Amino acid sequence: MPASAARPTPPAGMRAALDAVAPLALGNANVIMQLARLPVGRGVAESTVDSGRVDRHPVKRLRTTMQFLVVATHGTDEERRGLRAEINRQHRQVRSAPGAEVAYNAFDADLQLWVAACLWRGTEDTLRWLYPEFDEAELDACYRWAERFGTTLQVREGMWPADRRAFETYWDQGLAQIRMDDVSRRYLQRLTVLAGYPAPLRATAGRVLTTLTLGFLPQPFRDELGLPWTAADERRFTRLIRILAAMNRRTPRVVRQLPMNAYLWDVRRRLRTGRPVV
Repeated sequence: MPASAARPTPPAGMRAALDAVAPLALGNANVIMQLARLPVGRGVAESTVDSGRVDRHPVKRLRTTMQFLVVATHGTDEERRGLRAEINRQHRQVRSAPGAEVAYNAFDADLQLWVAACLWRGTEDTLRWLYPEFDEAELDACYRWAERFGTTLQVREGMWPADRRAFETYWDQGLAQIRMDDVSRRYLQRLTVLAGYPAPLRATAGRVLTTLTLGFLPQPFRDELGLPWTAADERRFTRLIRILAAMNRRTPRVVRQLPMNAYLWDVRRRLRTGRPVV
């Protein structure tokens, strides 16, 4: 087997983060965090790439997001290159028109670094929530591995903050740059309340998923989003994530990681057969 096709060995924490409850609980919040930088938010809200819009094709977007996460963390170098080429094909169409009020370009490495940083923040939140027994050394190992979130996009080697302390400095600086305008805020508010998702899902799980979305958002993002969050909401969120964590621990690992492993199998099949991934 060529070196580029060698299967990687992620840290234990990254393997634990494959529990399907994590992206389902934190995924919407993480998307909002990524899009809270105005150029990213406007780029997505105004995108003409209809097939990739989460507000119009939520099931497909869930699949492609999960496949990105699992390939970035568990894929071979060859698979990550293949996925990057697929993403680039879509990103070439996402750029602002000359003279636009908000300039954006999906190939901006600094903005992609922010996206990767949000993915790490979500991964760290996942591990602290579901696996609090992981020590700082394991979190450090996971952080180093998380550089793959960026390099599976257009983030260049060496742009990833050197360690978790440097990351916190970068994150604090990033928080100072989050901003939504009327266009991106309206888009993200609709995403928070699952507008565009199938009606049966909104009817049965809408309140739960909205509570999880707002609950996993740090306060600066909630402030920009402009949706209410009360002490009662916080108590409801705390009870909910406690229940979900307990259920996750009682579920056999082969079952709780089956969805993500299925996504990995599917994306490998798509890359191998030349079928579109994104």
